Order: sequence, then C-alpha cells, then structure tokens
Amino acid sequence: MDRNEYYMRMAIEEAKKAEEKQEVPIGCVIVLGDTVIARAHNLRETLQNPLAHAEILAVNEAAKRLKSWRLEDTEMFVTLEPCPMCAGSIVQSRIKRVVYGASDPKAGCAGTLMNLLQEERFNHRAEVVGGVLEEECGNLLTGFFKKLRDRKKAGEGQGNN
Repeated sequence: MDRNEYYMRMAIEEAKKAEEKQEVPIGCVIVLGDTVIARAHNLRETLQNPLAHAEILAVNEAAKRLKSWRLEDTEMFVTLEPCPMCAGSIVQSRIKRVVYGASDPKAGCAGTLMNLLQEERFNHRAEVVGGVLEEECGNLLTGFFKKLRDRKKAGEGQGNN
C-alpha cells in the first residue's frame, strides 16, 4: 500500500465515525513527516456549526498541536475534495500537500469547480492529488445519502444535507 492510500484509509476510518453519528461521512487526517498530528470528521449536525467540517476541525487541531498557525510542511488526506471554506483554510494555514478521495461536483475547490489550492494570485499554493481510493470514498457518501433518502421516505427524516 502506498503512502497516499495508507493515510487515506485513516481518513476513511474518520469518515465512518461521522456516519455513526449520522453526520455526512467525511474524514480528514493531517500528517507531518510520518506522524499523524490531527484527525477529524464532520460534526456539523452534532455541533450545529456550519464551520465543523472535517478539514477545519483537523486544521484547528494541528495548529494547536504544533502551537503555530503555519502548517507549512504538513499533508492533508481527506475523503472528499475540499469545499471553498476548507480550501481557504488550507491556503491560509499553508498546508503543503492535499490528497483527496472523491471529487465534489457541487462544491469542489481543488480542481472540480475551481482550484483555490493552486490559484496563482494567492501567496500560497498546495500540491493536489485527487482520486485516491476514490470509489471507496465516494461509496461512503452515496450510501449515506441513499439511507438518508430512504429514512425520509419512511417518515424518519432528519435534517442532514
């Protein structure tokens, strides 16, 4: 198993924790060298906080652990392509490399809708690798939303979206 897959599997485990909480199953791991310094999963519904995306929570944890907002030599592994907010946090924290699983056709800002992570007008750009364990990451999401639709049809709906 290569490095990207190794750490993406950790991010997938985080995504599964989110799903257990009926959160959208997205997980994130931040690595410095060969050490995991932060891991997180979506908690938007749990915390009723629009900022509680896996990437934002992981960036916050990594900054606390390193006692610095500059995460310059770190790599992020995330199961879904970062949205505009998360891409902004990656640029602002100066993460060196981002590896994601599934592309996000509705909000992807690492190359699908736009590429904020490599925008030349910003003072920082991150290396981007997409499609790592893409099918597995995508299946987590499609399975989650299918179950959610089925529950809604059965009258058990919850406001996740």
